[in-house]
Amino acid sequence: MKINFLCLTLLASLFSFGQTDTDVYLFDLIIGDSIIVVNNPINISDNKGYDNQPSFLNDGTGILFSSTRNDQTDIVLYNIESNSKNWLTDTEANEYSPLQTPNKKYYSVVRLEKDGSQLLWLYHFNGKKEEILIDNLHVGYQAWHNKKMIVTFVIDDPSSLEVSNLKYKIKYPIDKNIGRSIVKIPNTELMSIIRLEHDEPEIYSIDPVNSEKKYIADALEDSQDIAWTPDGTMIMGKNDKLYKLKPEVDKDWIEFASLSSFGLTGITRLAVSPFGNKIVIVVDEAVK
Repeated sequence: MKINFLCLTLLASLFSFGQTDTDVYLFDLIIGDSIIVVNNPINISDNKGYDNQPSFLNDGTGILFSSTRNDQTDIVLYNIESNSKNWLTDTEANEYSPLQTPNKKYYSVVRLEKDGSQLLWLYHFNGKKEEILIDNLHVGYQAWHNKKMIVTFVIDDPSSLEVSNLKYKIKYPIDKNIGRSIVKIPNTELMSIIRLEHDEPEIYSIDPVNSEKKYIADALEDSQDIAWTPDGTMIMGKNDKLYKLKPEVDKDWIEFASLSSFGLTGITRLAVSPFGNKIVIVVDEAVK
């Protein structure tokens, strides 16, 4: 995968959010000493159109994701125990990339207004509070580092990685020319990113406080999203297959599952639950 093609594709998807028909599936995830198994798929979106950008609640009991209704994109909360959905937003704007905040009372979203403005907002789960979280920052994607710090993918040419310290109300860039995947590495104070500085995308860890970076591995070819298991294994998807790589253990990406037996393919985004017992995967609805 060449960097020029990837950058063009990424920028196009950010400005339009690439609303192809997708579904969100929840699987059981079983991690053994030498195997990883996914099983028991549930279509938790169960909706025609764009359903995407899932993230687990901090306690693993539910999943936030973006979903289309009435020709706009709103935020849904899926309850795992009751197998039920609750629409959280109903604004005139389109909301994307929902994440529960570390203090659990709120969730943050990328909000795209009808006039084209696109900022990061903070919503209360009870629906009573909405406010702009970061002013004057054209955010595409986000990841919380702690209660006071959030790391954002800023839409630009090239794309950049920026830290916002909400306590001291300061912002500072820490990298540039990155992919959309920003994920907290379990049991560390580091984030993982995909850097696009070379012909082949590379996965790095980065410290949001001092900008220190460390190479981890080459990314899986033609894949843009990473999930981490609690034991420090990375998972990426491509077409109908899932691959894993545990840094300092695996030398290359290893295929461990195929979704073809479930009639699913077109894997894009994915996320692992905080306890490592569930995985949520976005697939292409059009080719199921």
